[in-house]
Amino acid sequence: MSRFKSYSPEQSYLLPPTVQDELSGDHLCFFLRRVVERLDLGVFEQSYAAEGGALYAPELMLSVWLYAYATGITSARQLERRLVEDLPLRYLAAGARVDNWALSAFRRRHARALNDCFTQVLEMARSLGMGKLGKVAIDSTRVKASASRDKLDTEQHLRDLRAGLRLQVRRWQKTAEADDADAGGLEVAIEHLENKLAELPRRLEKLRKSGLKKLSQSDPDARFLRTRSGFELGYTAEIAVSDDHLIVAQRVPQNAADNASLLPILEQVRQRCGQPPGQTLADSGFFSIVNLEQMEAQQLDAYVPDSNLARSLNLGVRCRQKACAPAHKRMRRKLKTEEGRLIYGRRKAIVEPVFGVLKQQRGMRQFRTRGLENVANEWTLAAMAYNLTRLHTAVGS
Repeated sequence: MSRFKSYSPEQSYLLPPTVQDELSGDHLCFFLRRVVERLDLGVFEQSYAAEGGALYAPELMLSVWLYAYATGITSARQLERRLVEDLPLRYLAAGARVDNWALSAFRRRHARALNDCFTQVLEMARSLGMGKLGKVAIDSTRVKASASRDKLDTEQHLRDLRAGLRLQVRRWQKTAEADDADAGGLEVAIEHLENKLAELPRRLEKLRKSGLKKLSQSDPDARFLRTRSGFELGYTAEIAVSDDHLIVAQRVPQNAADNASLLPILEQVRQRCGQPPGQTLADSGFFSIVNLEQMEAQQLDAYVPDSNLARSLNLGVRCRQKACAPAHKRMRRKLKTEEGRLIYGRRKAIVEPVFGVLKQQRGMRQFRTRGLENVANEWTLAAMAYNLTRLHTAVGS
């Protein structure tokens, strides 16, 4: 008698009749299913016309994308493959084999509906006592764009390209006139070059309107942003995080500096949560005199140091430059107190672990789509999936 257990991978019956018999009852896929069932998905349905063929249900598409972002899957092609191989995803898709084109189209199409669902999930979490607004930390991170940093439009490049294309067109026209046998093929090639020439004025106008010296050809909305390793073509993604590590606001702006984003994201916190934060914590990148004055006018308790004070707080050195405005002086006095330093010291502990999870565990170091609205949809999905995993852990415990 063999001491080994039987091994028959060719057997026809590999799984029990129901997924619940194979996975534990508190598995994330069952939790996501229950949450999505409670969401109002009417905004998704309203975006489709009554005519046309049958579509995948919004519940299916939203469920599989949320599970994907919760487990670090950001590629539509990879998700298509996992819908066949991964049991929780097969359960959420009800056995449907959705192709990557349909998955990508859903992610691109529903900006308003995804933001509406993010708010609904946030309301659900707050009804369970999460998302406490005693302290809210705001921060940003750079996320790489799905574009080559070598394919760029500059005024000089476009002028050189126009001159080269015109020269090539003239050469091929002369060749076509001299060689009637190959004139048909050359005419097609010449037409292709002329179409390229016709696009150049539009590209040049877009470059001038952007106010930038260089613009990505594949993703014109992406920007060269300063990172620790140099400049990177990408986007700035922002979040506001509650004291219990729930994302209460998120956005992807096109601002050149973070300080233009502080008031808009605070307003988003107010809109999504129905009230402003008790205390607002943000690093020196969000500092400006205008921001301080506006937050004082709104009676917001903020802790936002200027770059010199931040250096003093972090390194323990003397702050050499003097404050230049009354609001600036009041902020410095508050942050130099023992209580102010302790409150501001919570900022890193609140927001940076969230970025660590999103970028290191969930694959959000690079966006998969192109264009500002599309990458904003990705960031919304990632933030919503993060909140759901936090909620799942809290409910399970």
